[in-house]
Amino acid sequence: MTDHFTRLLQIMQRLRDPLSGCEWDRAQTFATIAPYTIEEAYEVSDAIDRNNHGDLKEELGDLLLQVVFHSQIAQEAGLFDIQDVACAISDKMEARHPHVFSDDGSADPERRWEHLKERERHAKGARSAMDGVALALPGLLRAEKLQKRAARDGFDWADASEAEAKILEEMEELRRSSVADREEEAGDLLFSAVNLVRKYGVDPEAAMRRANAKFERRYRAMEMMSGAEDGSGLNRLNETELDELWRAAKAQEL
Repeated sequence: MTDHFTRLLQIMQRLRDPLSGCEWDRAQTFATIAPYTIEEAYEVSDAIDRNNHGDLKEELGDLLLQVVFHSQIAQEAGLFDIQDVACAISDKMEARHPHVFSDDGSADPERRWEHLKERERHAKGARSAMDGVALALPGLLRAEKLQKRAARDGFDWADASEAEAKILEEMEELRRSSVADREEEAGDLLFSAVNLVRKYGVDPEAAMRRANAKFERRYRAMEMMSGAEDGSGLNRLNETELDELWRAAKAQEL
């Protein structure tokens, strides 16, 4: 059987060859392909949400290519190679699962996982609970992670009612804000909303994706019902007509 992973490595080496490779691939750096890496991760998530296993296989391949691409750039710079990447994650997974790879079966899995991750962060020089929360994460996801870090230190609302009260406070501050302060106050409101849904045990990023999908699905239904799927748009309709279409689109899903 052909070793397809080795084949993929050879393809990337060929693409990056300084004499006979692809001009575009040769020109790339860690920074220039980072946005593609993030995009591919989201496309994997999208394929999972759509339960499309054919697309999932393809998108996982695209994501794997990104790992190989970064590793090839690193190898050329004498930093590390794909074997070092595989070794690092293998060591990490064994260290984080002592109940599987050693005789240590103490503590519950979630607490043990968080303890090991915290120990790793300190080994890397982290001094704050906020260290290590990637800046490139989507806003809602990063807000949730920052809040969870703070909550482990006891800095958190006691229950959902306190989080609800904070949302009402932030709504009022946004309403009263000046144009100069409006973005900051809007951010505070969204941050507080993440806190509330977290209190209900809801993943805010997943909830937002589902809400986006639902809105898009219903809006497309409105366009179809009005005959606007030909590109004519819904702006020719008045507010009452739009409201009726929206209600009809919602009813269509029931």
